[in-house]
Amino acid sequence: MQPGVLIISHGSRDRTWVSMVEEAVAELSLAEELPVAVSFLELVEGRLIQDGIDELESQGVTDIIVIPLFVSSGSTHIDEIQYALGVKAAPELETDLAPFAVQARVHFGNPVDDDPDIAVMIWDKLRELSHHPEREVVLLVGHGSRHEGFRQRWERGIASLAERVRQLSGVAAADYGLLNPDSVRSRAEHWQEQGYEVLVAPLFLSEGYFTKVVVPKRLEGLDFAYSGRTLLPHPLLPHWIEEQVNRAVALLRERS
Repeated sequence: MQPGVLIISHGSRDRTWVSMVEEAVAELSLAEELPVAVSFLELVEGRLIQDGIDELESQGVTDIIVIPLFVSSGSTHIDEIQYALGVKAAPELETDLAPFAVQARVHFGNPVDDDPDIAVMIWDKLRELSHHPEREVVLLVGHGSRHEGFRQRWERGIASLAERVRQLSGVAAADYGLLNPDSVRSRAEHWQEQGYEVLVAPLFLSEGYFTKVVVPKRLEGLDFAYSGRTLLPHPLLPHWIEEQVNRAVALLRERS
């Protein structure tokens, strides 16, 4: 048995976006030395998921530990990637993603959801905006989904993560809003009407159109604090990956 690690994220035409993922992976400190490949769902030519699979299998990898670098299990991309990797027999939603050619056994990890490390990362990016925690509410903003089942997964994960941030930060309350279906403005207005200062935290892997344009536009005209700072870069993201990989490897060793 030879384990290897395949880290999958969405991808972007922005080279800086790709570099931040690569830099986080370069900081990994695994319990044992393993082949690691970074791949992207789309937009990064030569670095797609099949390329990552081929790279690992060419090094003799028999068991691929997949780390999905997505912020929610409610992402439809998680569903289609699991299907294309053979983790599930059929996708829940129709997809254009064809099954990959993979000989190794696939062990699929977890997206971000409500991991405690992620709560720390969010608060680290937001704490500089906090001046009166007893009068503040943290509003997490995520992409969300209009699809039944997927929306509920988004809501469960981000609601639990918001509570972790509240406990960690000591602010009066924490809540969430989704871009799909849109609840961001209504949640911000709700807390303002209650007399709270609203600190908005984007739940996105890296900065881009949604964090720079869409989120501020949805809140236009309201009084809120927003840094636009996303999860990357942050030293805890490699730790989050390490924890998953080390657990998976230990389980594989026990079974072998």
